[in-house]
Amino acid sequence: MKIAFFDAHGFEKAIFEKANQDFHHDISFFEARLTAKTANLATGYPCVCAFVNDNLNDKTLESLAAGGTRLIALRSAGFNHVDLTAAHRLGLKVVRVPEYSPHAVAEHAVALILTLNRKIHRAYNRVREGNFSLDGLVGFDLKAKTVGVIGTGRIGSVLAKIMRGFECEVIAYDLVQNPELIELGVRYLSLEELLKKSDIISLHVPLTPQTRYLINEKALSLTKSKVMLINTSRGALIETRALIQALKSGHVGQAGLDVYEEEEGLFFTDLSDQILQDDQLARLLTFPNVLLTSHQAFLTEEALAKIALVTLQNILDFKNGKNLLNEVHAQTHLIK
Repeated sequence: MKIAFFDAHGFEKAIFEKANQDFHHDISFFEARLTAKTANLATGYPCVCAFVNDNLNDKTLESLAAGGTRLIALRSAGFNHVDLTAAHRLGLKVVRVPEYSPHAVAEHAVALILTLNRKIHRAYNRVREGNFSLDGLVGFDLKAKTVGVIGTGRIGSVLAKIMRGFECEVIAYDLVQNPELIELGVRYLSLEELLKKSDIISLHVPLTPQTRYLINEKALSLTKSKVMLINTSRGALIETRALIQALKSGHVGQAGLDVYEEEEGLFFTDLSDQILQDDQLARLLTFPNVLLTSHQAFLTEEALAKIALVTLQNILDFKNGKNLLNEVHAQTHLIK
């Protein structure tokens, strides 16, 4: 099948080309992000392959449908960047990769926790400048600290197990409790109780209308002083303005962010020779106790290989008229 592959990056092109040797799709790679303005590039392509920062709103989808596109193949688990109602109205099928490597994302969350706690990023910069002072680098033992995991789907469950290995007390909040985690000693609490009791809070829920700004000014006011906040899910789970205020006041002690609510058009792009126009992001980068990575938690060889395999299989199933196991429907609202 002819595939218009948007927002193509060097780290994934070779992996998709290798995986495609077994599928024989005709893939055209476009560096441009998919938007209403670039959708015309897909004219004549029955399938479009989109990434997390592509913008598949109603106008984009209408342009794609008019150009002959019938399938939207997301190479991601998240689908909040797709207007599913419009896709259904236009007769466009949408498929995704529901799971690629929960370990990759959970392990990145742990890396953020350890780096922030032991000030590894600051120590790295210091010694390169010949500064071997230890002042300002004091951390804390993770043992016996309370880690709150919000969302215990695949990724959140892996993180909970890892933190139990550090001998942390792990508490969790989710609409559906995981019996395996309960057996490991994880306690499920209300969201309010979790916010009040946690030394470290890590977010592992999808972005939906219900979870947007889950961590807002009110939620932050409930947390412990000097709490560490980790987000490897979706940027808009946190209200950035409220986070900045909590960092300025010292109430939030540390923040590790792999995602940002306005990352579209910023992340996955080299802007090193430009002036950053996003004032909130620029402010976050001034805090020494904030560690920001550019949506790379998923970025492991194993995860990329799985993403390529599942994406190309989804497309082949559509081509062959098979049942689409990973189809996203308009009523879909929760990722596990």
